[in-house]
Amino acid sequence: MYRYFLLLKAALRAITRNKLRSSLTVLGIIIGVGAVIAMVGIGEGASNLVKSQISSLGDNLITIHSEMHGPGGRSSGGGSGSALTEADADAIASQVSLVTQLSPVAQAGAMVIYGNQNWSTQIYGGNANIFDIRRWPVVKGVGFNDSAVRGTAKVAVLGQTVVNQLFGGGDPIGAGIRINKMPFTVIGVLDKKGQNSWGRDQDDTIFVPYTTVMKRLSGQTSLSMILASATSMQDLPEATAEITALLRQRHRLPPGDEEPFSVRTQQDLSNVMGSTSKVMRTLLAVIASVSLVVGGIGIMNIMLVSVTERTREIGIRMAVGAKGWHVMVQFLSEAVILSCIGGLLGIALGVGAGKIVEKTMRWPIDIQPHWILLAFGVAATVGIIFGFWPARKASRLDPIEALRYE
Repeated sequence: MYRYFLLLKAALRAITRNKLRSSLTVLGIIIGVGAVIAMVGIGEGASNLVKSQISSLGDNLITIHSEMHGPGGRSSGGGSGSALTEADADAIASQVSLVTQLSPVAQAGAMVIYGNQNWSTQIYGGNANIFDIRRWPVVKGVGFNDSAVRGTAKVAVLGQTVVNQLFGGGDPIGAGIRINKMPFTVIGVLDKKGQNSWGRDQDDTIFVPYTTVMKRLSGQTSLSMILASATSMQDLPEATAEITALLRQRHRLPPGDEEPFSVRTQQDLSNVMGSTSKVMRTLLAVIASVSLVVGGIGIMNIMLVSVTERTREIGIRMAVGAKGWHVMVQFLSEAVILSCIGGLLGIALGVGAGKIVEKTMRWPIDIQPHWILLAFGVAATVGIIFGFWPARKASRLDPIEALRYE
């Protein structure tokens, strides 16, 4: 054991003898490890953000869209059989047992005016269930009820962005606003949601009864979509299959014909976004790993130079009794020590860079301990792999030839 301690001490002495060269040697490892940790942390943070945003869309959410539906809720072709109707929504609610809540949805863009303030936003029409399905609580006032839906009431529940733009963050409950020049009364304010996975501000919206959108604001005769909530996450596939079969029957689609509507779940969106995030994380990790390889090549190059410079020293050591494996262990130790130092400094660089990105860009960073350990292990492995050849070359020097070397 004491012999190994002496070899390690000799390796450290050789490293500190050329401080500048040693520092430049580990620079590649520092950048590589730091880049890997920072990039993976950014990728993991983005993945977690997407998952939380998908979860915030609703509770066991099923979204039914008409493929022929154009802007403003009007059919863009394909005939009336392609449009989703209130009757379709009623049929799903009554005949699909795995659906616990359902809301028809009608959407329209509109200009909203309050006093001398105006704001262009999205009007989102639903029934009384829409707030529970979207898991979007009303934090001030109340949401509209079934009576308001049946009576096409001119009541509105505002998102936080609309409140800030029209009321400067003040209390809007009971205020009168105009949507496309039509008077509405504000009865509630929604909780803040933030941006969705596509970068759209979810709080820039106004909720009104869907019947009001269809009959008073847009004049559309079909629904923009239907939102439903299944009994559980496990029941989503079966509920989706039942809804698809029911709509095919109602729209009289022959077997084999493609549906003019789509039935999607949170799980579908999560799978797509998860696959995209995985590809991005892998790509970032591969790109960052190139720096590690470059750093390893730098270590091997410097160690080969070191072997050449210290040929006479190696010859003297072997002449006085040192064996080839002693020399090999010393040079391999130097390479591993350089890599480990670079790994530790790289970890600090990666974590620090992640914190800076998180604070300056407000981008979530998730750096897990196992990634830090893996990056350090890879750095040490790089030292062993790229240090082996120079160490092996040093251990195989002929002592007589080494002593003659000038």
